Amino acid sequence: MTETYPVDTSVKPDVTMFFDPQSNTFSYVVKDPNSNACAIVDSVMDIDYAAGRISYEHADEIIKYVQDNDLNVEWLIETHVHADHLSAAPYIQEKVGGKLGIGENIVVVQETFGKVFNEGTEFQRDGSQFDKLFKEGDTYQIGGMTAFAMHTPGHTPACMTHVIGDAGFVGDTLFMPDGGSARADFPGGDAGVLYDSIQKVLSLPDETRLFMCHDYGPNGRDIEHLTSVKEEKENNIHVGGGKTREEFVKFRTERDAQLDMPKLIIPSLQVNMRAGSLPPADDQGDVFFKVPVNKL
Repeated sequence: MTETYPVDTSVKPDVTMFFDPQSNTFSYVVKDPNSNACAIVDSVMDIDYAAGRISYEHADEIIKYVQDNDLNVEWLIETHVHADHLSAAPYIQEKVGGKLGIGENIVVVQETFGKVFNEGTEFQRDGSQFDKLFKEGDTYQIGGMTAFAMHTPGHTPACMTHVIGDAGFVGDTLFMPDGGSARADFPGGDAGVLYDSIQKVLSLPDETRLFMCHDYGPNGRDIEHLTSVKEEKENNIHVGGGKTREEFVKFRTERDAQLDMPKLIIPSLQVNMRAGSLPPADDQGDVFFKVPVNKL
């Protein structure tokens, strides 16, 4: 399955992790070891939802790291339209540059949630808020490193896994082995498709490092962000050890029916489908989030 992808595990990017405890989200600065070029993956905007306040402490930490190390940001990557945190990509882009990219099926997500949030015709549903819409197998450069995008839907239609040398950034397609996998019950999600996408990721070389988007410390263990294809194949509690597609779909469907909606899903979707921008201000310059009733 990986024969059509330019897999090169001899390339070992330098990866620096940043953790947002409010949303249990990992963001990454991925640097070419042979230049100052880098990419930023899955940044986070801070929000006090109860108070209706946004801020940028987490993004400022990444920006400071980039500036202190004289890095050249070439890409801002969103692995998918997150439902549990708000992207800070436009804010970071304004400060340090870089092209903003997401999977081409963002248009499906925009169409779906444009209806959920009753967005008007001024909300563009063509992905034009982003600089690059990645297709399956697309490649791009980070300095001298060739990265490629794998379409790994199931959690959302637009989920992409980005592989850079020996490092894979899986978004919500996989969790740590003892965390299993992400839910597949959002609009456009599909448990069977998620299983197929996970198998695609697990067809990468065993030594491929896999960087998580989230971790919740199951059973009280410390927060962890890094595993490998080999460890996931052998030990993932949802798909490891040869579990079948039928077993996974049954488990995932039953499990998802018991889950509450993510706490930040309403503001997250409205921001992230706009590439990290807030909804447009009204005539007085004020910005509001909409709360759809009985829609999610």
